[in-house]
Amino acid sequence: MPASLSRTARRRVLAVAAALLTVCGVLVWWLVPFGSPVPSGSVTFSTGVPTGVYQRYGKLLQQALAQDLPEVSITLKDSEGSQQNLARVAAGEADFTIATADAVAQYQRERRPGFERLRGCARLYDDYVQLVVRKGSSVQNVRDLRGLRVGVGQDGSGVRLIADRVLAAAGLTPVSDVEAVSVGIDTMPGLLERGALDAFFWSGGLPTDAVQKLADRYEVRLLPLDSALVDRLHDVGGSTRHYRSAVIPADAYAKAQDGQPIATLAVANLLVTTEEADEDLVEGFTRTVIRSRDRIGSQVHPAQLVDLRTAVYTEPVTLHDGARRYYRSVKP
Repeated sequence: MPASLSRTARRRVLAVAAALLTVCGVLVWWLVPFGSPVPSGSVTFSTGVPTGVYQRYGKLLQQALAQDLPEVSITLKDSEGSQQNLARVAAGEADFTIATADAVAQYQRERRPGFERLRGCARLYDDYVQLVVRKGSSVQNVRDLRGLRVGVGQDGSGVRLIADRVLAAAGLTPVSDVEAVSVGIDTMPGLLERGALDAFFWSGGLPTDAVQKLADRYEVRLLPLDSALVDRLHDVGGSTRHYRSAVIPADAYAKAQDGQPIATLAVANLLVTTEEADEDLVEGFTRTVIRSRDRIGSQVHPAQLVDLRTAVYTEPVTLHDGARRYYRSVKP
């Protein structure tokens, strides 16, 4: 710097140079951003039937994603349940969905269209099979359903898959030994209350709002599904290995259980996408699922059971690379 410049002038030159460097730095950062790109675009999330846990969970997850991934537009799409959800994702009609592990395994076993493209993001919470009858009903076990009108879930649901298997394990042929009524949880409680059904199957997180509301206004009870029945299911092999013996806690539906725990079977729910899904999007989606657990769980109680330690285990479907990247980033 020329000696003829005064001290004040030199300071001004240095200040201008510093300002120019700052502006250049901002321009470089803006033109060439550092770190992972921010996910953007539109995605469809296939959920479930109205009043079911899948749909309620999906609505709250949509709100959490709007905060965490503001450049991504999430559209929710009602469905009949797990089986239809998987078909939609595999066909490209949806980008993310929830499905039970047994439904995923069955989809893979039957080698249905796009089965090899399915990938997992997270293991979520368990579904519990709930067999509901009127409190004064003479039905005491699954075998007693012979000849009765039984709600078995919609054709594309995971409920239908489990109901057919439970009936078969009890020695009943679903298509001939019971009058199977293919309706969802949005319809079955009302039909039972009006006397149009003698019983209905539901598989969902605890408590399921539709069952809770029915128990609060009408006298119903839950039938036990004992471990011997679960053992007979396991003997079938294949996707039935994803069922496990479980207990519905005494306070899940206080009025329907008379303070008693109920034996049943449970199966894990998985967040599913495809191998083509953008890694950054899947990483962000998975991060929000884990971080929003308590917020969503305060309104949809099963979500409280989403656990970082077990979320990575998405068997029978392979973990997506974007989800794997998230789990590695939070590994202690």
